[in-house]
Amino acid sequence: MKNPIVVIVGRPNVGKSTLFNRIVGKRDAIVDDFSGVTRDRNYGEADWAGKFFRLIDTGGYVPRSEDLFEKAIREQVEIAVEEADAILFVVDCRVGLTPMDLDIAKLLRESNKKFFLVVNKVDSENYEAAAAEFYSLGVDEVYDVSAIGGRKIGDLLDVVTADFDDATDEDYLDNKLRIAIVGRPNVGKSSLTNALLGYDRSIVTNIPGTTRDSIDSSLKYYGKDVVLIDTAGLRKKKRVEESIEFFSTIRTLRSIAECEVAIVMIDSVLGVEKQDQKIIDEAIARRKGIILAVNKWDLVEKDTNTARDQELLIRDKIGSVDYLPIMFVSALTKQRIFKLMDLAFQIREERRKTISTAKLNDVILEEIKRTPPPATSTGKEVKIKYVTQAAGSYPVFLFFANYPKEIADHYKKFLERTIRKHFGFNGIPISLSFKEKTK
Repeated sequence: MKNPIVVIVGRPNVGKSTLFNRIVGKRDAIVDDFSGVTRDRNYGEADWAGKFFRLIDTGGYVPRSEDLFEKAIREQVEIAVEEADAILFVVDCRVGLTPMDLDIAKLLRESNKKFFLVVNKVDSENYEAAAAEFYSLGVDEVYDVSAIGGRKIGDLLDVVTADFDDATDEDYLDNKLRIAIVGRPNVGKSSLTNALLGYDRSIVTNIPGTTRDSIDSSLKYYGKDVVLIDTAGLRKKKRVEESIEFFSTIRTLRSIAECEVAIVMIDSVLGVEKQDQKIIDEAIARRKGIILAVNKWDLVEKDTNTARDQELLIRDKIGSVDYLPIMFVSALTKQRIFKLMDLAFQIREERRKTISTAKLNDVILEEIKRTPPPATSTGKEVKIKYVTQAAGSYPVFLFFANYPKEIADHYKKFLERTIRKHFGFNGIPISLSFKEKTK
């Protein structure tokens, strides 16, 4: 299922972060009266009337500024506009139309992307007349809202999401294996894509983020259809490192949403870094199949750093997600890249696997009998009476108990380990849900 990307843009201090917080439903962005405090980008998942989309809050856009931060923000806004499915262009009713607003409107018109002119800070009907000034930007409609009070936000989201698909389970009727090759810039994503395809489909240089586009490539692997999603870098080289990371993040989020198996590439020289962990966390949150591919293995001195040593270091870094397979590869020499493909097919089968209710209860209830859940805080016995696997595109297990809310987190971990011990699900995040068993 593809989640559309909605980007919030506008000059500093018009209320973009407040709008972001209002739509996402939590205070992720730093909000202050000081102009331009949103130096970082904020990413969030939003749901409106059963339609899901990814929301991105950009920094305040300041055209032609020579300030280093503002130049970086300007590049990030331009990148976000390129990637957006819809754009919320926020202006300030209280201040009125400014030259910066005109510059941003020109940028958006030239992008040929759908955008919605959001006139913010219309906290009551008394300010509605002032919003009419913004029709001079040449738009068919202005949407007067109050981000801080929530006024007319629902009406705005009705319009923004009108063309979005309803949230449904992923549909793989064509049976193609969709693999997202993801990772930090310059880790070898395009090199791996090229090696698997057998020709240079993606431009590769030693400059991070120089892949020209996010390319979906089709290939046959022993008669099976595969789509490789190479998550690329920048359309054009950027000198600002923040912009490279920002663009890479947007592409990674989109690619993980569209895949069935994510190959997370890790630099064998650098090991697992913070950005790698964020990518892994995103794939887990999306319940995708995951393989950790440690690339550039040809560059590692094997006498002092064995695969076993490296694997122990990686597993120590990733902690509790010990169900992820790790493979040491070299896109340059093609070492193990075809074994990587074999593993991806195995991971897909694990993700689609279903266990019969009878078999689940025979095995899991016996384990629960040997190791029962702790009693409630008031000393009542917790009884898990029944378990079944829900239908869907990834594994979800429903446990029915007399006191489902009293089941401790550590016992939930025990149940997950028990399922994995008996039924596998290698490389697959699984979900456990606890419901009350009625008499």
